[in-house]
Amino acid sequence: MKTIETKRLILRPFLETDLEDLYEYAKNPNVGPNAGWQPHENIEKSKDILNSFIEQGEVLAIVWKENNKVVGSLGLHNDQLRNTDKVKMLGYVLSQDYWGREIVPEAVKAVLNYAFTDLDLYMVSVHHYPFNQRSKRVIEKCGFTYEGTLRHCFKVFSGEIYDLVCYSMTKDEWEKLYIK
Repeated sequence: MKTIETKRLILRPFLETDLEDLYEYAKNPNVGPNAGWQPHENIEKSKDILNSFIEQGEVLAIVWKENNKVVGSLGLHNDQLRNTDKVKMLGYVLSQDYWGREIVPEAVKAVLNYAFTDLDLYMVSVHHYPFNQRSKRVIEKCGFTYEGTLRHCFKVFSGEIYDLVCYSMTKDEWEKLYIK
């Protein structure tokens, strides 16, 4: 994915030099479990994840311009529920130190523009676990349409199985919301 700039953020591919910033937020026990992944127990785990981000090219670092720090990530992934390359699934995570600053909605809106213009996608999907109310608020603020809840369908790192609350946005819906 390409680098995208907003008023307060730079969304860019991850670099090897981002390791410390990634580990700093990924080890926090309040961050990963909200997205279904285990907090990183050591910097080697973060290094493995960082290398996969770099190799796969689906995830962007969210860089806070004010201090040039990587404060989270945002990615467009293949949507396993839809059998087409014209639909991607959005995923994001943000350092707890930066919660409440409207960073993720700003990043999501910029990536939606990229998804529907540069990638010419038909749809972007996104989901959250029922307990993740912060993610729900981001999804709703950005204008996604609630599709339904897949019950008892996703096994996370702890072995627990969660529901997935599913949303999507079509290109037509995005144009009505964001193109004036």
